[in-house]
Amino acid sequence: MDWREVIDELDSGVERIVRTLSKLSDQDLRAASALPGWSRGHVATHIARNADSLWNLLEWARTGVEIPQYPSLDARNAALDEGAGRGRDELTEDVRATAARFTEQARTLPEDAWNAPVEAMGGWSHPAWYTVYRRWNEVEAHHVDLAAGYGPADWPEPYVRWSLGGTLADMVALPEKLRGELAGLRITATDSGEAADLGWTPGGPEASGSGRALLGWLSGRTDGSGVSVRPDGRLPVPPPWPHRPADF
Repeated sequence: MDWREVIDELDSGVERIVRTLSKLSDQDLRAASALPGWSRGHVATHIARNADSLWNLLEWARTGVEIPQYPSLDARNAALDEGAGRGRDELTEDVRATAARFTEQARTLPEDAWNAPVEAMGGWSHPAWYTVYRRWNEVEAHHVDLAAGYGPADWPEPYVRWSLGGTLADMVALPEKLRGELAGLRITATDSGEAADLGWTPGGPEASGSGRALLGWLSGRTDGSGVSVRPDGRLPVPPPWPHRPADF
């Protein structure tokens, strides 16, 4: 899916997050999210600060002046703790306004800036256009993390197709030591036929399911419901997601 179309998907995804947040009370936002150690307020704050951080990368591409995604990991975490305790209306407006600022930056970025290299907080470089896709993962995955009624079953089909394809390709490119329990596994999407061999050999273990079920499992957003494994046994635990893109 072209990154220009993804910008519209981001707007729709944030609208869904805003609707979810608007149904929660201040007390609900103090409650635990699906992410260990984070309240729903932490997740909402992270969605907003992520928009700011990726705006920084597009500004880097626009101006040629290096701007880090975050000043540091400690600064990022401090901002989350500082913002997590705000009320629903303030959190919701923060998510909405920062998302709009990011997509406005994307829509107005000069054409010749989209291939400019920028750097993720993890230290790897990618062209500016990939920033839009990174934001797509953040919006959809962290909406699930709010643990407020939105799950992988609600993900838009274009997102599932893109993110599953990218996830499988990125895992194939991972060094074996970073594949964790998935090393030696073959993964197959029963609806699209997409597959990833992670060091698999004939007769080795295989996992299969719909693309949506696989993405929920591989992204850590489900326990693997809808995914079957052969030979019968415990479904392996995927490594932390998302992965460094194979192409950069």
